[in-house]
Amino acid sequence: MNRVYSKGSRLLAGMLVCLALVACDQAVPPAAGEAPLAFHRSDECHVCGMVITDFPGPKGAAVAADGVKKFCSPAEMLGWWLQPENHRADVKLFVHDMGRSHWDSPDDAHLIDARSAYFVVGSGLKGAMGVVLASFAEAQAAQKLATETGGQVLRLEDIDQKVLGQAGGMSSMSH
Repeated sequence: MNRVYSKGSRLLAGMLVCLALVACDQAVPPAAGEAPLAFHRSDECHVCGMVITDFPGPKGAAVAADGVKKFCSPAEMLGWWLQPENHRADVKLFVHDMGRSHWDSPDDAHLIDARSAYFVVGSGLKGAMGVVLASFAEAQAAQKLATETGGQVLRLEDIDQKVLGQAGGMSSMSH
């Protein structure tokens, strides 16, 4: 009788080891807040309701435990985020790195953390409604655009509702 239990135990232990090895080979899906983002032709801006891809320039996305909110521009996203009820540390903010993307069609593979981005305001570039903020991962790329266009480089902590409402930094919609 002990032989039967012994063989059965070894068989069960062997199966468990095999299952464990198979499980180790499986890819772990990314956490909800770390999944790759993409902007699709059907996406509408969380603030203005306009189709996001109808505008040139960088886009924005706010990722929290309750989902993803997409915006037609970094300015729309930051205007939303600066509202007291949305200004939370657990919200991850993403913008396109325009140092690695074409202005007319930003590449979703080059989304960066907005908290570490450099923003150029007053560049005269066309984008969505309101002030246009060109976002960059590298300070040198942002400064180059600012120098060429007469814009100004800002960090996230420099941007407030006053900056977002500047008439001088606004561009017309490009339709």
